Amino acid sequence: YTRKPQANKYLIYHVECTFIVLAKPLPDDDDNNTFDSSRMIGDVNFYLNNVYNPHEAELEVMIAEDGCSGKGVATEVLQLMMHYAVHDVGVTDLVVRIKENNAASIHIFEQKFGFTETERSKAFQEVTLRRTVTDELRAEMKLWVKHATRVDYVRA
Repeated sequence: YTRKPQANKYLIYHVECTFIVLAKPLPDDDDNNTFDSSRMIGDVNFYLNNVYNPHEAELEVMIAEDGCSGKGVATEVLQLMMHYAVHDVGVTDLVVRIKENNAASIHIFEQKFGFTETERSKAFQEVTLRRTVTDELRAEMKLWVKHATRVDYVRA
């Protein structure tokens, strides 16, 4: 949370949620259930930064590790993040801003998640895509996380 003082009160005007994407278990892992916490391969974020719609989340994903792109990792982590944003935080509207030349990301959001283009900025060379959270999307999200195990982080 970012807080701004205002007449003895604090106004929260920006919320950011970041999840680190770790490498999947290695094939030679004995129990094949332990993520390699030393191998961060990317991150996925959402921001509640629309002062006119506090229930709108701007999503962002980055898979930076060589050899991990194009394997469905971004799709999987976005499914988990969107489920969290909608069910735990109360997000009702989703938005992404993607560089025009990033065809892979545009494809993920349009084809896999049903986002539609609402704006195109020549100045920033980016496309804005949006999706409203509907009952149909909520039901789809339940399928996305059906086999996921939620593990809350506990600091040792």
